[in-house]
Amino acid sequence: MPLGEREGDKTESRYCGVETEFNDDMPHVLAFNLSSAGFDFVIAPLLDPAYRPSLVQKDIFGSTILPFAGSDLVLSPSQWSSHVVGKISPWLDLDSEDEILRLDSETTLKQEISWASHLSLQACLLPAPKGTTCSNYARCVNQILQGLSNMQLWLRIPVVKPDDDSMDANSDTSVDTWEMWNSFRLLCEHHSQLSVALDILNTLPAENSLARWFGESVRAAIINTDSFLTNARGYPCLSKRHQKLITGCFNHSIQIIISGNSVHPKTKVVADVSRNHSGPDSQRHPLRPYLDYVGYLYQKMDPLPEQERFELGYRDFLQAPLQPLMDNLEAQTYETFEKDAMKYIQYERAVCKALLDRVPDEEASVKVTVLMVVGAGRGPLVRASLQAAEETGRKLKVYAVEKNPNAVVTLHALVKLEGWEDIVTIVSSDMRCWNAPEEADILVSELLGSFGDNELSPECLDGAEQFLKQDGISIPSSYTSFLQPVTASKLYNDVKAHKDLAHFETAYVVKIHNAARLAPSQPVFTFTHPKPDKESNQRYKKLHFVMPNDTGSAMVHGFAGYFDATLYKDVHLGIEPSTATPNMFSWY
Repeated sequence: MPLGEREGDKTESRYCGVETEFNDDMPHVLAFNLSSAGFDFVIAPLLDPAYRPSLVQKDIFGSTILPFAGSDLVLSPSQWSSHVVGKISPWLDLDSEDEILRLDSETTLKQEISWASHLSLQACLLPAPKGTTCSNYARCVNQILQGLSNMQLWLRIPVVKPDDDSMDANSDTSVDTWEMWNSFRLLCEHHSQLSVALDILNTLPAENSLARWFGESVRAAIINTDSFLTNARGYPCLSKRHQKLITGCFNHSIQIIISGNSVHPKTKVVADVSRNHSGPDSQRHPLRPYLDYVGYLYQKMDPLPEQERFELGYRDFLQAPLQPLMDNLEAQTYETFEKDAMKYIQYERAVCKALLDRVPDEEASVKVTVLMVVGAGRGPLVRASLQAAEETGRKLKVYAVEKNPNAVVTLHALVKLEGWEDIVTIVSSDMRCWNAPEEADILVSELLGSFGDNELSPECLDGAEQFLKQDGISIPSSYTSFLQPVTASKLYNDVKAHKDLAHFETAYVVKIHNAARLAPSQPVFTFTHPKPDKESNQRYKKLHFVMPNDTGSAMVHGFAGYFDATLYKDVHLGIEPSTATPNMFSWY
């Protein structure tokens, strides 16, 4: 049963699991934890914890029957695959100096994964590395991953970041567990099916240490009952920092798993009733109050805004940037842009201000402003400009310049439909090659991209500005591009999968979601329009980007690129995080 109904959220974070002890009666495990308690799945050991390969006596044929939790027939295939995550034996230590333990661990790991694969489980939970090194563990897992088809492996990692001033550098607890995970995955060449299951403890590391995990492939967060506080009524609750972390997990499609025994007064009472009495209360699961609290945190979240619901399908998906100068855009692309009301509201505001500055009130009824929309597409900027003229009471003569012959067809239909024939002149031409019949008072363009100029705005407008009056206004008037170092494991692996350098040198357009932003963004270059006078500054300014040294030990997978454009005066448009235009979804 999902934690709740949150509009727009169809991710796996709606489901909560529970970690169980070994029990060879798997139907009872599912009935007690799912049907009675309301959990959605169990993390269940597959093998008797007392089993050690070196202690098993073989029969006369040299074979053994492994002490698994029942046969594959005790549950249906759909139950195994939908409701059970296999828990690999926690005693495994594949990097132990004890050779017998190390060999037993290798053998058992392969046996359990083989059985889990036979059951068609979707995932198995691997125990955390025991010491400071994990090279043999990673080698064995990497070998197993090569033979897996669909099953995921979740490596259990405790969320610990010690205080370097207070920890003994020689102790195991002084190891940064993020570094442990990073070392493990680097040693695993085949890690597309390798993810993390975070162990959430009662103390949490600093915010920047926690933020690193949201750039990794995290599938689950295991929160122990010891991490819960007790409220005034005796029920479990979480600290503000734990609540914030759990909410972050929900927002990043990370499933919550409850682990441990009931340790709170009210839950102990429930557990005692369940053991000693029959009736309705006897079915009450001792961990149900913890599940209820996690459900409360989920239900307390606001519904996903319409913008985020629209963006869900684009999250962390590599897209080649649009190249409208080389390619003619398709109708669906135009439609996506045109749905972005906020962008055109900002353009309309900018044109309003330009018209008011250009034409004084006493000339409003007689003076006609020549406005050219270069790269008109299917006409949204034409519409925004005419709305601005109506709002300010100014007269316009509009040239709509568009090189895509397919979009020109739509433009003609729009002009006829709206009755703009006496106001709008459609020009089917590349703006750089067009010989304008007159100079423009205002030049409006939309050739911006996620990184400010990836749609070749400077190059295209350089050709178009020749027919802008000396005192003419360019909208946009300037734009600045920014860079920010990020950890984004999924995106990095998607690029790496191509196994060539070209893809690493491609500036992708991505709605980044599962990423850790390691430092504030910095400006890298600025363009100013129109061409400045000779005595003024150059219109292109290259700024000095300095790689920040405060990214800690996190891996920099790449850089997020942003832009901030000044359309006119104080009207801005952009996606740089500190100044981003709200509710603008067509640029990311």
